Amino acid sequence: MPMLDVYVPEDALRPEAEKALINRLTEILIRAEGADPTNPNVRAVSWVFLHRPEAVFVGGEPADAPRYKVVATVPEGQLDEPARATVVAEATEAVLDAEQGQWPRDKARVWVFPLEIPDGQWGGRGRIVHLADILTRITDSPEDAHALAAKRIAASRSERV
Repeated sequence: MPMLDVYVPEDALRPEAEKALINRLTEILIRAEGADPTNPNVRAVSWVFLHRPEAVFVGGEPADAPRYKVVATVPEGQLDEPARATVVAEATEAVLDAEQGQWPRDKARVWVFPLEIPDGQWGGRGRIVHLADILTRITDSPEDAHALAAKRIAASRSERV
């Protein structure tokens, strides 16, 4: 159940490249969460909010080339350290590929922030949604979903300690 906030300056990308980028970023994050990006149930809860910064400044001056920010927000337990590293690397490449050579290929112009929301603090449809709820929807097995959620959350918390 990823939520993406993608910041793309106006006219930085061709419209068809931007649309393909949004799809690619969605698939990157779905895969990183361990789900199938072709699953319609998973895709239905994978939202992207496209933001158009009016201006981007570097060191107090207008940027000389487009700068991008991708904030990938997921429920706690969905992204371990290798998954976060994969999201950062693949999202950066996806953004630079979307430029289609219009700008010098520079990874320093892309920032990616994979964030986990603590379990019990993800809300949707007017209620709190726990990781076990999400995994149940994907797996159709409440017992397996609860066990997997507990394992993933414990691993996420121990990783941060």
